Amino acid sequence: MSQINYIENFEKWEQGFSFYIPINIRFSETDMFGHVNNVSPFIYFEEARIAFFQEVGLFQNLTNSPSTVPVVADLQCDYLRQMHFGETFKLYVKVQHLGNSSIDLHYLCVNGENEPTLTGRGRIVQINKETGRATSFTEKQRKLLQG
Repeated sequence: MSQINYIENFEKWEQGFSFYIPINIRFSETDMFGHVNNVSPFIYFEEARIAFFQEVGLFQNLTNSPSTVPVVADLQCDYLRQMHFGETFKLYVKVQHLGNSSIDLHYLCVNGENEPTLTGRGRIVQINKETGRATSFTEKQRKLLQG
């Protein structure tokens, strides 16, 4: 496997994951060659990220006009193996780094043979909905994110 710039030691990095969701590849997520379209992993990352936040109890009431909201600042995906319609994968997500108002999340997708198919990372920033400016996490939020 080639070196991925945000992973120093793959085996050690991989051991830090515990939370995952199953991903079932739908036909609409594939291209004319029969494998997952290159934009689909970003949808999977979003699905895993939301489930992870729900699991830890963060950003629970986004539909009730909260004053702060999480926004994606950047996303990166590395494609390691092809994925096809009808296959099921485990998509892991973890907090790699917790900043003052941002979280660096990392993603690992593995197939049924536990082989990595995708890795990814993304920065999520908590902003004030009115001003659009970054807003520090509360102590309660920090505890939820640190597990």
